[in-house]
Amino acid sequence: MRVLLSTYGSRGDVEPLVGLAVRLRELDVRVRVCAPPDEDFARRLGDVDVPLVPVSQSARVRAKDAPSVSSLPRHAAEVIARQFEVIAPAAEGCDVLLVTGMMPAAAGALSVAEMLGIRSVSVTFQQLTLPASHRRPLAYPGRAFPPGVTDNRALWELDAQSTDALFGEALNANRAAAGLPAVRNVRDFVIGKQPWLATDPVLDPWQASPELDPDLGVVQTGAWISPDERPLPAELMEFLAAGAPPVYVCFGSMPMRDSADVAKVAIDAVRGQGRRIVIGRGWADLTLIDGLPDCLSVGEVNHQALFGRVAAVVHHGGAGTTATATRAGVPQVVVPQLADQPYWAGRVAELGIGAAHDGPTPTFESLSAALDTALTSETLVRAGTVAGAIRTDGATVAAKLLVETAAADQPAASA
Repeated sequence: MRVLLSTYGSRGDVEPLVGLAVRLRELDVRVRVCAPPDEDFARRLGDVDVPLVPVSQSARVRAKDAPSVSSLPRHAAEVIARQFEVIAPAAEGCDVLLVTGMMPAAAGALSVAEMLGIRSVSVTFQQLTLPASHRRPLAYPGRAFPPGVTDNRALWELDAQSTDALFGEALNANRAAAGLPAVRNVRDFVIGKQPWLATDPVLDPWQASPELDPDLGVVQTGAWISPDERPLPAELMEFLAAGAPPVYVCFGSMPMRDSADVAKVAIDAVRGQGRRIVIGRGWADLTLIDGLPDCLSVGEVNHQALFGRVAAVVHHGGAGTTATATRAGVPQVVVPQLADQPYWAGRVAELGIGAAHDGPTPTFESLSAALDTALTSETLVRAGTVAGAIRTDGATVAAKLLVETAAADQPAASA
């Protein structure tokens, strides 16, 4: 059996596919991952001996040079075109194509599956793109919802219209060239009728909305996290052994403006708590502000190995980082930057396992207040309790489901 896993996004979109790929190979499935050509993605997949099929431009370059609102449709057209060019030959002979990542890329990949007549599965790593009557959809940058519209069902209809306006023309042009019929609703085409939600039900409980879409049957598998056996760097191991558990600060795939100021604020705030600090450089390129021995800078490291040895994690609120920290039972401070990150910050606060920072730009005062909450004994105990309830079999569940899907007699994706 052959499976292609396809995404276009940041590390948080690629890492779960690593976990799934490992579990698929345990079931004797031949698997490849199609993802952006970033070196750290290729290296991470290489760690588990899974081939990378590179598609489109670097995700890190794209994050630092995000398209303007006016150029978003043109950029989406380029992304969709690359999906047809790269996914089509990569998926030849595959039994199933699993698709996730940014909306235009997912739409293009699902169209390729339809063109080739192979089965497909649409996956999301956060539920905010799935229509639900109890919450508002996320607005696209530069396309705010009308202030007078407050009914969530009306807002979800506007969301569908925005998605069509941004991506519909480019998608249907590529579909027409491939001999496929036009898609009338891009968002619903990508979601499908049985999307997979690869998140933990304790951290991210799904609530169906049959009054909004009675046919939407979400399959929640649990988060896709594979055991990471990579050792921590020797310098980091020595630092951890030299004193009390430090606070780890990293904003992952977020570039962040004024990163030097953010690093200073973070280091000063952690020092104000009497704690040592490990600074993860991340895509923000955070750097040390002095040479004092209470602070260490690291590059990309094994979070599973590290998080169990720190006093708290200060991060951006990506789905993967939030899930890994929650599973580790470590208190969190989430400083959300965009998209689904405020949602994860809210979940951390609601569960009592950390603090949600108000807004994307921390100050010494605001980060100190959040650390005051995260570093209490009550938060530590609660974090440990919640960690014990988190599922650990999400990738295994998904791998078995995918094998069943590949063997089932079902049609490919359709509009």
